Amino acid sequence: MNLLNLIIENREYLKIFYGFIITLVCAVIVLKVDRLFRISMHQGIRYFRNAFFFYGLAFFTRYILGTNLLDSYVNNLYFLIIKIFLEFLLIMAGFFLLYSLLWKKIEGTSNNYSSSLLNPALLLFYAFSLIIISLDYVWDTYSVMFFSQILIFSFASLISLVNLQNAESRYQFPKFYFIAMAMSLIAWILNALAALLFNWDYLIIIVVSSINVIIFLLFLYGVLKITK
Repeated sequence: MNLLNLIIENREYLKIFYGFIITLVCAVIVLKVDRLFRISMHQGIRYFRNAFFFYGLAFFTRYILGTNLLDSYVNNLYFLIIKIFLEFLLIMAGFFLLYSLLWKKIEGTSNNYSSSLLNPALLLFYAFSLIIISLDYVWDTYSVMFFSQILIFSFASLISLVNLQNAESRYQFPKFYFIAMAMSLIAWILNALAALLFNWDYLIIIVVSSINVIIFLLFLYGVLKITK
């Protein structure tokens, strides 16, 4: 029995482990970044924190609450709710990452909203999220979400590259940010290809999952480096 067959046979247990690891990494990032925000009161930092709060919930929802091991105990409505909630969390996490790079151009430095989850500047993102979820539900697909995330991370990668070029050499986090954004873009493209062209090919999914782990560990390393 080769390694690929072993992975396929135990995929549901590996998915739970994978989801747990990513959720744990996100939790550490959220706690560390929240502490940094309370010290610096930098508004972009709290939107960055929100992104990983949503990512942590998304991976916990998909791989732990949504595991196929629950097939015998829940009905189709349960998995439909999981799918809708998952899409919302992933889309909003992507928007928060993008917004963490753009907030100053939209809000300015004078608007320090009391909430970073519910404020006028974010209403458009929530509206877009609901539209994307609705279209995917009607068409019974993830295609709109995939294309939206590819677009979001294309912009985020470009902005991160500009920030990296303008950053002072002693600041390392922009480098981690750009690498993670570029890898996220690649992961979403591969995800879309796996879903739309290759019928969720296991090998592609394994590659995407491996890239995701590297992405979150990169962010964790960068956060730990600047908060130590």
